Amino acid sequence: MEVKQNDPMTDAQIYRVAHQALSRYPALCQGELSLICRSENATFLLKTADSRYALRLHRADYHQKADILSELLWLDALRESGIEVPEAVKDGEGETVQTVVTEEGSVRHVVIFNWMDGEMPTTNVDPVAFQALGEVTARLHQHSRQWQRPATFQRIIWDHQTMVGASGHWGRWQDAPRLNRDDHGLITGAIENIDRKLAIYGQSADRYGLIHADLRLTNLLHHQGQTRIIDFDDCGFGWYMHDLAAAVSFFEHHPRAAEWIENWLTGYEKIAHVSDDDLAVLPDLLMQRRLQLSAWMGSHAGTEMAQSLEAQWSADTVRLCRRYLETDCWPVGA
Repeated sequence: MEVKQNDPMTDAQIYRVAHQALSRYPALCQGELSLICRSENATFLLKTADSRYALRLHRADYHQKADILSELLWLDALRESGIEVPEAVKDGEGETVQTVVTEEGSVRHVVIFNWMDGEMPTTNVDPVAFQALGEVTARLHQHSRQWQRPATFQRIIWDHQTMVGASGHWGRWQDAPRLNRDDHGLITGAIENIDRKLAIYGQSADRYGLIHADLRLTNLLHHQGQTRIIDFDDCGFGWYMHDLAAAVSFFEHHPRAAEWIENWLTGYEKIAHVSDDDLAVLPDLLMQRRLQLSAWMGSHAGTEMAQSLEAQWSADTVRLCRRYLETDCWPVGA
């Protein structure tokens, strides 16, 4: 499987596509676009005379239009339940997803969201911030278990093979930066062990369902005492406890990672219970997420995130693999 992650389009081309989509919004088309970041997608700030919006330009070869429409259906249902999440803006014909075909023949989808104010916490905050993250994740999971999805609903599948298998959605872990080939056997052993453990854990409805799949501090906003969740682009079907592993994404090696996890669990337990079986599988899910991100680091080598972490990424990953295979400790921390 060829994973087309690195977007070959220049910033100028990205702007052209964004303006093409924006032209379909009569009330917004005179607004000013400024590129915020390019990672999984390209995200723009759109300013009009009296409002702000977030314009998300999807990369090619990832989500179909039906997948994106399903994401927006879940967001609508979550808002109706009282969970603060982004709301898509409709164009003049009532559509929320625009499809643009570029000059090069690439199909791109675009969604404009109402801007959500708030402060984004970082890994420098007090670990107690992870309690709020755990609490809101539990509320999300409660909604997922109870919500009757429309028959047309479809989202990406996050299982062991699609995360760390040979045809994973984000590419091959073997392509992680500076990974020594001599360490491939160790990682393969970890992946096989994770596979066995998750097969025993299973995918019953109380353990596996619709999740955010990337619910970390950077996708959280604190505003006037409320906790808001953003960026549902990776939401799909996976293990509920994967959202805990995702909470420490890219920073599993941080000295305070175990403390973050403990606080997340404390917050989660305020809303929903974490069973003994859930706790027992956490090391496997944490290691799986780290290796999934190793594939992402390889396929997204041109992003700011990958470049900021690549120097020590694989060395820390191998160290955490050894901890996972040789001890009973969580594969996190220095």
